[in-house]
Amino acid sequence: MKTTTDNSGDVRLTQIGKRYGAFTAVHPLDLTVPEGSFFALLGASGCGKTTTLRMIAGLEEPSQGAVHLGDQDVTHLPPYKRPVNTVFQSYALFPHLDIFENVAFGLRRRGIKSVKKQVEEMLDLVQLGEQARKKPHQLSGGQQQRVAVARALINHPKVLLLDEPLGALDLKLRRQMQLELKRIQTEVGITFVHVTHDQEEAMTMADTVAVMNAGRVEQLGSPTDLYENPRTTFVANFLGTSNFIEADVDFKTGDEIALNAGGGKLFLPVARCSAPAASGGKVLVGVRPEKISLTHADDAGEIPEGRNRITGRIADSSFIGVSTQYVIDSPVCSGFEVYAQNVDRDPRLTPGAEVVLHWNPAHTFGLDAAQDADAGVESVEEDAA
Repeated sequence: MKTTTDNSGDVRLTQIGKRYGAFTAVHPLDLTVPEGSFFALLGASGCGKTTTLRMIAGLEEPSQGAVHLGDQDVTHLPPYKRPVNTVFQSYALFPHLDIFENVAFGLRRRGIKSVKKQVEEMLDLVQLGEQARKKPHQLSGGQQQRVAVARALINHPKVLLLDEPLGALDLKLRRQMQLELKRIQTEVGITFVHVTHDQEEAMTMADTVAVMNAGRVEQLGSPTDLYENPRTTFVANFLGTSNFIEADVDFKTGDEIALNAGGGKLFLPVARCSAPAASGGKVLVGVRPEKISLTHADDAGEIPEGRNRITGRIADSSFIGVSTQYVIDSPVCSGFEVYAQNVDRDPRLTPGAEVVLHWNPAHTFGLDAAQDADAGVESVEEDAA
């Protein structure tokens, strides 16, 4: 077990930055990845996440700053002298070698003669013991990825770097592999640093996520904290979907802030507001679509007291099996999204129906109204890139 004074497996980036001529790919940042953790660098294409990973690996020379693995400064060491291994999206397996020899390759290259026990243990870890004598082309994409992980882990690196490792897999296989990688990391207990643009992937596997945007870390925290308490509109939109209402601060009372929006009153917990909230000022009120209940206007009297509520009209609805996704046009926000589980569906909730949207004030968060409410929203073009 790691003691509080032992940081031998920590990855520490100190004011690390990367410039290409006039373009800054990574602005100077400080980041510590604790030993034994599963850490994700999450962001859209071009945000600097892969460049950051490559600086840890030694594949990219920093323009400034230092990279430490524990107490060792590895900033200027070549990749092969660093106690790290990298798994890429492309797997890079040797097609002419069977699975056993692919995994044994690193040991044999270091002159280790007796490899059988280590290779068999590693293949068992990734649940491929029975596939040892097959060639890579005889395996599925997910199995090939597990071979690549086994080949990297058998060298006992202090840190395993994963660069979009599941990007080439289809959705169902990708979800299986997310759980598989988390299981492997838990069993071996070494530090995993994982780069991905896939929000679900990062949130499923990582203990800690650093959301990157334009070469900077926008916010760092556990998946739950980032989702429930985003500090910027970019994080709120990039991790899932958020609805925003611009509201005026009326007054503070104890643990709550009272806000005026579209003639109605909304309440926001003080602890969940990261913006200045002086009377007369403005706040962006945020709420996630799945936190909201939808009630037909005829039944508005049945809504419990103390809930935040706004009125609107259903503009569109989409049945997607587990839930129905509604788009509501409201005086305070057009295109308000609500996700309702398909348990007891009200047949009156169809496009054109007048409705009341209501939710527990505790599920509300507040951000600085000067921010762009659409920051972090992925466009169709970005999604296709």
